[in-house]
Amino acid sequence: MNVRERPENGVAVQSCLNLWIVADVRRIVIIDKAETARLSENGQRNCDQPKTDREFQNESVVHRSLILPSGVRANKLSILNLSGAKSKNVFTGLIEEVGRVRWIRTTDRATQLQVTAPKLAPAVAVGDSVAVNGSCLTISAHRGDQLTFDLLEETLDRTNFKQLRRDSQVNLERALAAGAPLGGHFVQGHIDCSAKVISLERTGEDYRVEVELPADFAHYAAYKGSVAINGISLTIAELLAKSFAVWIIPHTKRHTNIDKIEVGDVVNIEFDILAKYVERMLARYAPQD
Repeated sequence: MNVRERPENGVAVQSCLNLWIVADVRRIVIIDKAETARLSENGQRNCDQPKTDREFQNESVVHRSLILPSGVRANKLSILNLSGAKSKNVFTGLIEEVGRVRWIRTTDRATQLQVTAPKLAPAVAVGDSVAVNGSCLTISAHRGDQLTFDLLEETLDRTNFKQLRRDSQVNLERALAAGAPLGGHFVQGHIDCSAKVISLERTGEDYRVEVELPADFAHYAAYKGSVAINGISLTIAELLAKSFAVWIIPHTKRHTNIDKIEVGDVVNIEFDILAKYVERMLARYAPQD
């Protein structure tokens, strides 16, 4: 399909630079000239992957014409697979897969983490950003369903990665695609701190999780405000003197590593970026001594 062709019963909904998006009652077409080389290179690799999960791999997608047939959900991963478009280090807090740690090791040159991610791996490449337990990391090596990341000392100091062992479960999310639904809140992947789980209680089908609130970051927490725990977008339901609590629905527990968390475990925390901008702006107008 030529870039400038229109389906008979379709209309062009957006035209900017080299990007054309054509909406049709039967299909969605996304064509980006800048991504042609990337898609050509990755297309065969994706087609060779086992047919496991349509949400992560749309076998019927034709990468060169980028036609998404009706009946295939236009979700975050399908848009990412089609266009290759992604934002820079922005996530939503909606976990796409729970991966498993193969190893984490330190050499003279660096500390590296390798995880297995059979669903996510076919949709990513070296250089892509992935949030691992909420921490934005860059893929440095990719082989089959194995993803390898380099870790900075700052990352190790602020996260729960030092507690990871072989087969530890980690939450995984790709960077947000331009035009993809934002179902959680803006998560940067910059962990503020890690803290211990104080209590984990079940009430009916739901779970109450209480986490320590370090004094240095307590001013960022707000009742009904957003917070990311291990990369999961959650709402602060209770704000206490030295802790806060969130409620977890069964679906979230089953599809994230919250399912394996116990009292005393350490989790990664990222507070809402809006609070940090407000703090910065107020500091500018604060009276100077």
